[in-house]
Amino acid sequence: MSTIEVIPVVTSAELDRFIKLPMRLHAGDPAFVAPLVLERREALSPTKNPYFQHAETQFWLARRGGRDVGRISAQIDRLVQDPEVGHFGMFAAEDDAEVFSALFAAAESWLRARGKRRILGPFNLSINEETGLLVDGFDTPPVMLMGHDPRYAGPRIEALGYGKAKDLIAYLYDIDHELPAAARRKIDSRKATALTVRNLDKKRYLQEFDTVTSIFNDAWSQNWGFIAFTQAEIAHMAKSLKMLIDPTCVAIVEMNGEAIGFGIALPNLNELIADFDGRLLPFNWLKLLYRLRRGARTARVPLMGIRRSCSGSLVGGLAPFLVIDALRKGLQAKGVRQVELSWILEDNRAMRHVIESLGAKPYKTYRVYEKILGS
Repeated sequence: MSTIEVIPVVTSAELDRFIKLPMRLHAGDPAFVAPLVLERREALSPTKNPYFQHAETQFWLARRGGRDVGRISAQIDRLVQDPEVGHFGMFAAEDDAEVFSALFAAAESWLRARGKRRILGPFNLSINEETGLLVDGFDTPPVMLMGHDPRYAGPRIEALGYGKAKDLIAYLYDIDHELPAAARRKIDSRKATALTVRNLDKKRYLQEFDTVTSIFNDAWSQNWGFIAFTQAEIAHMAKSLKMLIDPTCVAIVEMNGEAIGFGIALPNLNELIADFDGRLLPFNWLKLLYRLRRGARTARVPLMGIRRSCSGSLVGGLAPFLVIDALRKGLQAKGVRQVELSWILEDNRAMRHVIESLGAKPYKTYRVYEKILGS
């Protein structure tokens, strides 16, 4: 076997190879959905993705015998509270221990040289984007903004001295099933409170987006690994998601006119682009517009939160049920049949109890790994 060479990604041509490599590696996997290359270029562009305003990042390709056999990234996010922590992400590689070792050695060395003593990941690129490595649920395709990895990846990473930091759970919710009686009683009990539920006002789209991200940043601020969305990231996300957001699939819970909770459901873009092989041009964009109008059968709830000031109260206990029930009605009207609720920290017992009481089932697990970096 020839020597493995790990090279930093410098040119636009190398970035294209970096983006497209997983498509070749997963070519025989029926559950893999190729991301849109145009979208990936924007996500990895320092001039277009506001993540780079607070982060330093390096990408690498592993090559052997004149061909690309793996990729990885290393990131230093200045918003991370622990100054000794660096991240890795964007990982994909052939099933070869030497390739895994060479790639992780490059990422670890880069972080160590910048004073980091602990590595955590994968994050693609932030915990607010794709997070974790798939370790259970390989036989079904990922929904939008969730990853897909081969079975061999986890054991190969663990063989390099990485251990579990946290597991993240994805739930599948069949919205055609009636809510359990206990959940329905919870929802109906709001009549004795000052809670109301409304949809997003698209005429005030940017203001509404500011409201829900403010709630999100407050709701999850004490969660493991939390990094608040910056104003630039909020504006970028609002613009990126505008075409996908349907006002009837956004639920905002108010108490005495003040927003205290929300949930956003998005059509599962992966369902609509599964046959595109990553290409939007020349004509797939027309197919995508048509399919968006027709509607998807699956969706994802990626953003949801209740203000911390309501935690432990009757209002705080009711609000998640009201959000999910309102989203369920909006999605049913669009012809959606299944929703992924993701992701939920394995030890977030309160939210997991709410979701499971509605009849949703855990069906995928994503793992965030960690390792102490020696000197």
